[in-house]
Amino acid sequence: MMIPSAIKLHKRSKTLEIQFGHEIFQLEAEFLRVLSPSAEVRAHGNPILQTGKLNVAINGVEMVGQYAVKLIFDDGHDSGIYDWSYLYELCHNKDSLWDDYLQALRDAGASRDPSVSVIRLFQ
Repeated sequence: MMIPSAIKLHKRSKTLEIQFGHEIFQLEAEFLRVLSPSAEVRAHGNPILQTGKLNVAINGVEMVGQYAVKLIFDDGHDSGIYDWSYLYELCHNKDSLWDDYLQALRDAGASRDPSVSVIRLFQ
């Protein structure tokens, strides 16, 4: 299992910088929020599409033992435990995971922007 050698929260850019060995990754707060490993999001195998998270930020990062971090988001979500293997997966599969999320939004007629309500006229 890969263990990060550094994790830095950049509040201004709303990113989490994660270093695995010599590789450094930037994960946006929105990306981490919509792909939270929490039961609230994963819903025991039936994931709940997270919408309107475009402007979400991370307020804090807390260590969970020696195996994970808990991210505290400004929308009140704080139940996701991101273990090292999940963070590694998010870092290395970011583009495809993000593309899948955007497609799910399109399929649902939903938006990343909390101020936008998508109305589907024709199906």
